[in-house]
Amino acid sequence: MNCKLAHSPMELGLKLCPQMIEEKEQMYFCVAQPNALLFNGLFCKDPSTVNVSDFVFHGLGKAGNTSNAAGVAVTPAFAAQYHALNTLGLSVARLDFAPGGLVTLHTHPRATEVLYLEKGSIYTGFVDGTNTLFAQTIHKGDLFIFPKGLLHFQLNVGKGHALAISSLNGQNPGVQVIPNALFGSKIADIVLEKAFSISENEVESLKSKFTSN
Repeated sequence: MNCKLAHSPMELGLKLCPQMIEEKEQMYFCVAQPNALLFNGLFCKDPSTVNVSDFVFHGLGKAGNTSNAAGVAVTPAFAAQYHALNTLGLSVARLDFAPGGLVTLHTHPRATEVLYLEKGSIYTGFVDGTNTLFAQTIHKGDLFIFPKGLLHFQLNVGKGHALAISSLNGQNPGVQVIPNALFGSKIADIVLEKAFSISENEVESLKSKFTSN
């Protein structure tokens, strides 16, 4: 079937290619076209303009800046940065840790993550739906997996810097940072007081540490 790619708001009313409306892949690839209309994913670049450079990403070769309170830098290679990943259900990130650096408690609501430790030693783990903790210290060459949607963390417990590469089975896995979600999202004080059995003053003290969205 011949189909028409949408390049403008007017064309959204016309017949679109099947790959834009079906879950299963209809083409070998769909390199993203940035700055297109808001869409669940990213529009495809015209295949006739795709070349080998679209499939190469150079952004993970340089260490990130860990001079921050967390002591961590996360350099993403998601579809938004690495356009060739569009529709392929995959993303990658580089994680740099200063000594003591922490990727705090967070979840990825749309993807499972597997972490490869390239350098150093980190204490890492996740908590499942029964509130069971699965955690241990891993070292260079080790892998650790974080099932989709579960709370997890990574802490550098080595004497020097650590480096990890994460791969996730989603082009935009999403992230919810738990402390920010709880104390930086304008949840009513009374809800947090009851949830954590703490006082109003303690809630306000915690909220003061996080910026509201």
